[in-house]
Amino acid sequence: MTLSPARVPATGLRRLTTTLYGYAFLDDFVLLYPVYALLFADTGMSLWQISSLFALWSITGVVLEVPSGAWADAVSRRRLLWIGPLLTAAGFALWVAVPSYWAFAAGFVLWGAGGALGSGALEALVYDELDHLGAADRYARVMGRARAARLGGTVASIGLAGPVFAQGGYAAVGAASFLACVLAALTATRFPEHRVRPATADDSWATTLRTGLAEVRRDRSVRGALLLIPAVAAVWGALDEYTPLLVRDIGVAEAAVPYLIMLIWAGVTVGSLLAGPAERLGTAGLAALLAGAALALAVGAAARSLAGIALVSLAFAGFQLAEVLADVRLQHRIDESRRATLTSLASLGTELATVATLGVYALLGTDMAHSTVFAVLSIPYLVTALALARARAATARP
Repeated sequence: MTLSPARVPATGLRRLTTTLYGYAFLDDFVLLYPVYALLFADTGMSLWQISSLFALWSITGVVLEVPSGAWADAVSRRRLLWIGPLLTAAGFALWVAVPSYWAFAAGFVLWGAGGALGSGALEALVYDELDHLGAADRYARVMGRARAARLGGTVASIGLAGPVFAQGGYAAVGAASFLACVLAALTATRFPEHRVRPATADDSWATTLRTGLAEVRRDRSVRGALLLIPAVAAVWGALDEYTPLLVRDIGVAEAAVPYLIMLIWAGVTVGSLLAGPAERLGTAGLAALLAGAALALAVGAAARSLAGIALVSLAFAGFQLAEVLADVRLQHRIDESRRATLTSLASLGTELATVATLGVYALLGTDMAHSTVFAVLSIPYLVTALALARARAATARP
């Protein structure tokens, strides 16, 4: 009598997590990642044209981020999770089949749209399915492992891109990326989805978006949890783009740079895997985590040594862990019917803050060394940690 009911949640949990980890791995198993800029250059694109393609990719994500989240709350989230990779696959097929500026532009629009469809929808589906199984308290652990699986997909794709490219050129890495996207879409069809959606005439994405924004304005705790995500995720997400330059400036050989970048990402993976146990940290613990990671970043960058790079890896591990915990705080505070909408709104904030950070880095980097800019950009994390500590103190007052 006591064993039978336990089997259903265990089976359901296993199906959800294995599907999630497989989907996360395949979604980032893109062999085109390390070579697509080379593809553009070899096709004859100028630096200005290549930069405009990256800008178009970002703009597509920004424009579609929140509407796609609202749509995910109005329709099947699982459906969006398998449509997204198919859009990305179509974009990669265009790149390889008809390499030209407009094909690359269309591919980036499709890729940006595919990413936007999954952003918010994935977190919302996973949280609600865990809640359905009575396991919402496992969300941090599950999503931390999912992020680790994504990192595994990225690392594996980088490792395989070289030999595959040597054997078959851009066509081979493009075909492998296309296949990975198709497999991700097929994997997404296995996601369970038990959410009951009200089938009313007023159940539209625009209505969902309006009610979601109203909740942010009305509920201070939701607003704080939503703003915390870009505050945690944006700066280190932007700094990641410059880590090869930071590593090179310590004087190592060019051939050694990828190995030290792998060291940094090993730290990020560890941070993801620690999310479950770390959920017990609370607000004060999260503030201490951010402050410690900020100090590790500043000291590590300023050291300009191999030991300093190890500290940067430790800092990135802390930021990744804090990012997962910030997502957990948001999911615990929002309503099921608006979960994807508000998660996408947080992602939009992260995108915009990341772009702003890139601009600040470009300005500071004109006159400062990369190590100095990294140290300066640790300051926002100290400010965020202080704000969390003050909020915790205010809550503790009688």
